[in-house]
Amino acid sequence: MADNDCLHFQFVCPRCKSPLRWVGLDKLLCVNRSGCSSAGTIFPRSVGIWRFLLPERSTHYAQFIRDYEHIRRMEGRGSSDPAYYRALPFAPAASPFYSDWRMRARSYMTFLAQILEPVERRAAQPLNILDLGAGNCWLSNRLCQRNHCLTAVDLIVNSFDGLGAYIHYDRPFLPLQAEFEYLPLAERQYDLAIFNASLHYAEHYDSVLAEVLRVLKPGGLLVIMDTPFYLEPASGEQMVRERSSQFQQTYGTASNSLASENFLTPARLADMSAAFELRWEMVHPRLSLREALKRRVSGWRARREPARFPLVWALKLRQLGEAG
Repeated sequence: MADNDCLHFQFVCPRCKSPLRWVGLDKLLCVNRSGCSSAGTIFPRSVGIWRFLLPERSTHYAQFIRDYEHIRRMEGRGSSDPAYYRALPFAPAASPFYSDWRMRARSYMTFLAQILEPVERRAAQPLNILDLGAGNCWLSNRLCQRNHCLTAVDLIVNSFDGLGAYIHYDRPFLPLQAEFEYLPLAERQYDLAIFNASLHYAEHYDSVLAEVLRVLKPGGLLVIMDTPFYLEPASGEQMVRERSSQFQQTYGTASNSLASENFLTPARLADMSAAFELRWEMVHPRLSLREALKRRVSGWRARREPARFPLVWALKLRQLGEAG
């Protein structure tokens, strides 16, 4: 792994948004003593990952992180083989969770064809991209291979399923432990922000979108990928109950310590469109006939609408608060 050299991004205090002061090669300090409770707080880089999770927010997420890591370990996620990570999202048919990765690969290819490649042609230069909910950083790795500069954001930092998996990749990118509502990044730095199978973990979509739009450039693109989508909220609510029950029976935890929004609906997208002046576009990755039939049978057995996983995107028209 090459040394992390994607440091042209400007860091700010995740709480007050004032610039941070370097106090060493791997330490940044909040020096804003005008009302910021993080004044004097040092944000370190540890094992190659910048740690920007505020102390009280670390407490808030502690149970979620414990449950998430416990379930993922019990499921058998991750690998000791770097080649496993470098191949993602194109996992071999014999690998664990092949069907999950096949869905992720389909979404990724749709993202490339429908969204990224047109943006690349217009820009004709590398893009600054924010990978939100980066997990094991497979998407950051793939987009680095296309010569873009990536910032990978997640709460999870272990090396088998979290940001620590950056060690398996050859291209450098910037791993940050931070939450979506308190990004340690100055405004208007990114051309593209991708919620990478992650928006549904957010507790408040509106506050998360406001923060991510803050760091996007005007004309920047916001993408939601692999978040469950239902036409009716009741179907999503039933899915959440089913998942919690399954996790409790299988892993001993319902993994519901966060009041996450869990899914999207047309009405919820319309709410966000009105709040942030976004014009959403949507495309559904194409399913094979067998997959479409399997999805229909799954919904029939569950007696609810099965989840869809469209790609949803919108342009940031202007900074919040600016006149039209």
